[in-house]
Amino acid sequence: TIGSSGGMTAIFGGGGDGVVSYSITTDQDATQSEVQDEIRAAVEALDGAGEFSISQSGGGVTMSSAIEVAVSAPDQDTLTEATDAVVASLRDTAGLQQVESDLATSRPYLAIVVDRAKAADAGLTEAAVAGMVSQKMQPRQVGQIVLDNTSVGIYLSQGVAPADQAEVAAMPLMTMNGEVRLDSLATVEIADGPVTVRTNDTVRIATVSVLAEGDDLGVAGIAVEDALATVELPPGATANIGGVLSQQSEAFEQLGLALLVAILIVYVIMVATFKSLLQPLLLLVSVPFAATGALLLLIATGIPLGVASLIGVLMLIGIVVTNAIVLVGLINQQRERGVPLYDAVVGGSSLRLRPIVMTALATILALTPMAIGITGSGGFISQPLAVVVIGGLLSSTVLTLIVLPTLYFVVERARERGRDRATARREARANRSAPVLEPAQAGVVTPSVTVGAASAPLGEAADGPLGTPAEPPFGEPDGSATERD
Repeated sequence: TIGSSGGMTAIFGGGGDGVVSYSITTDQDATQSEVQDEIRAAVEALDGAGEFSISQSGGGVTMSSAIEVAVSAPDQDTLTEATDAVVASLRDTAGLQQVESDLATSRPYLAIVVDRAKAADAGLTEAAVAGMVSQKMQPRQVGQIVLDNTSVGIYLSQGVAPADQAEVAAMPLMTMNGEVRLDSLATVEIADGPVTVRTNDTVRIATVSVLAEGDDLGVAGIAVEDALATVELPPGATANIGGVLSQQSEAFEQLGLALLVAILIVYVIMVATFKSLLQPLLLLVSVPFAATGALLLLIATGIPLGVASLIGVLMLIGIVVTNAIVLVGLINQQRERGVPLYDAVVGGSSLRLRPIVMTALATILALTPMAIGITGSGGFISQPLAVVVIGGLLSSTVLTLIVLPTLYFVVERARERGRDRATARREARANRSAPVLEPAQAGVVTPSVTVGAASAPLGEAADGPLGTPAEPPFGEPDGSATERD
């Protein structure tokens, strides 16, 4: 696209500063950031190129990766001063490039300032003067006519429009005192101002945009925050970070909430499945294992953490928990059949080793093309997602097969010992609380010893209890009985 804007001649219909826009289609295997750096270096080497900007588009939709700083001020002069200070600070900051402000896009305009007192003496108001000038500068539509079944507008013109500032100043206006020149009622001068004026709650605002050198928006965002902290803004002006960095922060918050909700839903489902509150917690241990592997692989590949990476973590929750459910479910089945705890853990882990490893390996191989960036223009989204899933599967698979069975064994053995101790305590309390019964109360028949015609319980003599003299046996005189101690 080639056009013109700005310049004094632009006010009266002429040309101005040239603006050229190019649309470049890159190769599918090319890295977008590297191509942009090459184009930027080539344009900077041109003489008189002026300011320029480069943006990336995909699928017909322009994708902005700029960090924006919203500058606000109560008036235009303060806004311009604050914006210039922010731009200067960001341009001196390492790791940032293509710093530009929308206030830099300005053009001259013809300012007509009406002197109210002089206009009142001539019997005119500001609005009346503005209307007369408008009618002389451009035709006014007064109606329509139908020609050959086509509606055509009718415009009324008061002659040739002024071609320069002097002709505008000499424009004749009809007043109650007769015809007078415009410059006798108003001041006509050329001023320079922004193309558009944006306000928010009556406060003027401007936007300063900056790109990061590379793909790490997090590092660039920290650099922008540090630069803004050192900027001395004029009174009444403020500067806040927005743009893609603000959108990324908001997306991080929403995805973080989605991760928590997903973990909660998975936990509730596992509680209903295993009918236990503790075993689902053991299964969720595999989630931080997966996150650790994902972060390590992101660091190793130099890919920054972004929205696509968090989506990959969200996918990992379902994948790694599924492997853990399959493993623990088989161990529980073995124990229900009477298999000892140790044998159930070892046997279940051995049986599930091959299916879990094969599932993880198949997923990793399927995501490898995406991870190495051969998926075309969508690689900036698919590559971080694939790297996160691969890293999470590598770590969670190994740790699930080693750490999870170990934790299961330790926890379940502690629970078994706790149940055994509780059973022993209940039995001990039951024994202590049981009453001690006398033999006769307990229904025990004491054997008797019969001596002659008399009988007495065992341990008693015929005539008395144990320890008292007894009657002598039959056939012995009274004095022959042996006295017992």
